[in-house]
Amino acid sequence: MPRGPALGAPALSEPLSRERHRILHTVHDRLEDVAKTAVAVMRTEIPSYALQDERFFDDVRDQVLTHYRMQLAALAGDQDIAPEDLVFSRAAAMRRARAGFALEDWISAFRVGRQVLWDELLDCAGTSAEAQQAALSLVTPLMRYVDYASTHAAQAYVEYQQHVVADADRERRDLLDQLLAGAAPTRGPLLAAAQAYGIGPHSPMMAVVAVCVGDTRTGDPTSAEQGYATSASIGVAGPWAGRTLVVVRHGEVVAVPVVRTGMDAEDICAHFEAVQQRLAREGTMLSMGISTVAQGAGELPRAYEEARAALDLVPSGSGGGVAALPRLSPFDYLALRADDLARQLVDPRVRALLDEDRRRGDTLAATIRAFAEADLNLRLAADRLRVHHNTAHYRLRRIEERTGRSPRRIADLLELLVALAIRDGAGEGGDCR
Repeated sequence: MPRGPALGAPALSEPLSRERHRILHTVHDRLEDVAKTAVAVMRTEIPSYALQDERFFDDVRDQVLTHYRMQLAALAGDQDIAPEDLVFSRAAAMRRARAGFALEDWISAFRVGRQVLWDELLDCAGTSAEAQQAALSLVTPLMRYVDYASTHAAQAYVEYQQHVVADADRERRDLLDQLLAGAAPTRGPLLAAAQAYGIGPHSPMMAVVAVCVGDTRTGDPTSAEQGYATSASIGVAGPWAGRTLVVVRHGEVVAVPVVRTGMDAEDICAHFEAVQQRLAREGTMLSMGISTVAQGAGELPRAYEEARAALDLVPSGSGGGVAALPRLSPFDYLALRADDLARQLVDPRVRALLDEDRRRGDTLAATIRAFAEADLNLRLAADRLRVHHNTAHYRLRRIEERTGRSPRRIADLLELLVALAIRDGAGEGGDCR
């Protein structure tokens, strides 16, 4: 930081200069009481300060007095301000940051100290015209000092917070790396970190992997800012108490939510789906893969691989989405994983019918699904579709005429369902939730 601002006495007339020095000397004589007043106001106006003990306020009073003495000496022209003069303030800033005070509270303390000193300067000035003019000559240099000192201290405060954040990031990454190696920490800082996230050796956990596929705000889905914003959104507590371990690594965001008592896998899926949808509304398009439940740290590597594999089930070019394995049956999973060869094996007549039906609103596809879900009970399927029994019968007959497959035969119905699932898995009209 460059050398501090010039705060000495400006070119004033002899009477104004005398008044200025009188004011400064009078305030200096009262400085102990002024500092006590400033601390009392801080105690009242800054909620986090009000909760502290007397040892804390002794430290604050020492800080205020040191600042006041430095300001008065500079205003009297007896001292210039240099960065090294404010080392005491940097140390205090780091103490406040280490104790968990918000930066705005620290800045508020500067504001209170400045206001109390200014009120005292005005009080000592008196009401004469010369005294008031001399007091006004102190406004600009006083503001310059406060601006310079608070900026200097705030830099130290932010540097400390960045150091803490970097340490926390490293700790989270180290914890995740150990968990993905199949072992829960048993001692040291990593054990404490795991416990803070509710993670134990046998805790039921899931793995969630998210990647950004588009960002309408920055246009850069790979930006570090986007990754950390996503991480922060995912890390917010959901329908459960406590925090979730979330780490940005290798171009992806990995979360390890614990399935706590009274919850199940669907609660986790619903929470992360809500996060994905909220971020999409804000302009960040995410693809998310969610694993099945891992019974303890030993199974977490398998869950992580599942989550990464689930990402492949989110249709490409869809603006993101969520593929949650707990919501899929083995049939759904196999159909969604179908490759181009599997699609080619679908009878062209079946493929042509489903393509045409999609353009017309998917009524035949809905009938096939409803008939299967009703265990081949046509009347029940018609009721669920809210159509007449004869309408449902006509649709089944039309499907058979066009494809050569009768939905009433198990093998043919299974083939039609597979064709539908393959079509939807290719992102042509379904979802993978």
